[in-house]
Amino acid sequence: MPLKPRVRKSSVALLALCAAIPAFAADLVHVYREALAYDAQYAAARATAEAGREKQPQALAGLLPTIGATGNTFWNDSTFDSKAGAATLHERNKYNSNAYSVNLTQPLFRWQNFVQYDQSKLLVMQSEANFAQAGQDLIVRVAQAYFDVLFAIENLRAVQANKTAIAQQLEQAKKNFEVGTATITDTYESQSRFDLATAQEIAADSELEVKRYALRVLIGKDPGELNRLKPKAVMEAPQPASMEPWVEAAERDSFVVQAQQAAAEAANKTIEINRAGHYPTLDVVANYGTNNGPGQFGIGEIDTTTRQVGLQLNIPLFQGGAVNSRTREAIARRDAERATLDSAKRNAALNSRQAYLGVVNGLAEVRALEAALVSSLSSLDSNRLGYEVGVRINIDVLNAENQVYVTRRDLARARFNTLLSQLKLKAAVGSLAEADLERINVLFEAP
Repeated sequence: MPLKPRVRKSSVALLALCAAIPAFAADLVHVYREALAYDAQYAAARATAEAGREKQPQALAGLLPTIGATGNTFWNDSTFDSKAGAATLHERNKYNSNAYSVNLTQPLFRWQNFVQYDQSKLLVMQSEANFAQAGQDLIVRVAQAYFDVLFAIENLRAVQANKTAIAQQLEQAKKNFEVGTATITDTYESQSRFDLATAQEIAADSELEVKRYALRVLIGKDPGELNRLKPKAVMEAPQPASMEPWVEAAERDSFVVQAQQAAAEAANKTIEINRAGHYPTLDVVANYGTNNGPGQFGIGEIDTTTRQVGLQLNIPLFQGGAVNSRTREAIARRDAERATLDSAKRNAALNSRQAYLGVVNGLAEVRALEAALVSSLSSLDSNRLGYEVGVRINIDVLNAENQVYVTRRDLARARFNTLLSQLKLKAAVGSLAEADLERINVLFEAP
């Protein structure tokens, strides 16, 4: 009996501890796999691709035979009156009649059906390319959201560290003023910086919450603790190290370009389909049917069986100009798709150039900011020493401290932007895959 209260207290403590633990802690690849299963945008793309794949069997049906069956049964009530001189003949018959038939049609020549089948292959290609692009977009969106959270954390830490330093300087300025070694101006300046840092902390904390929720929207649960970028992480330069091969690959291999290429070719097939409205069609038709009912005047019973096999030719002569109009419409839509294809190639080239420059210039920016951080730390040490010996004033130290935190924040942003540009460069040429995330993932470590 005495053990029960202890067990109850332990259970409560365990529940409280579990509630305090984040939903899960994951790295970049784990977050991506969670998004694969949860993200609504990707799920919609997957369903759209499944729907697009049905275009080919639908078009194939136009080349295969169609079979139909009909049947009927009727209750008949007929009256027959006949006069011959003074004699009148009145006959009333009530009977049931039944009939059924089976019909088969096998297209032999329907040009539009053959073209539609070829077109369906292009539509499936377009659907698959769009789905592949959605997969690449998901990788970029996950990485963007993941890096946004990490940068928001870095930004909040920098703001809080800056606030802590300013609070220390404010306290020191107040003491110096009390003992008469500093003016009230130093106190006012420190207080102003402290109030500003407080406002920045509130904004940074709010921004972190927003970024964490944005990541949660992608994976459906709290992201928990995320792995952080290693301080000495080394990022690779793009290979090949020239921009033009990337641009050429983007114009050729981008999934957006591939999808639009298929759409343009499918639009060209639509012209053939509409022109086929002028062409004759030839089908094999077969029919088997029976009819059961009474004979003439309801006397006896007759069973009729019909079997037919033959060819059916249909030659369109005039359809009010509808075929010509639809053909002109298809030509205009084909031209529009071709123009859209040109636009897709240009945008792919632009995206690849931007991503390539983002990587190359990002690496240079990272190196510059790393050097700037070293210089900022040295400057801060010098200003602190100068303030202690009286050759620097309080504002000099505050400015030096602020510069250190700003440089650290900018360095974190440059690193994340460079990594994101690496992914976008691969996406621009249609080669982005989970393996690319895994290569980036090794640059991170548990906090």
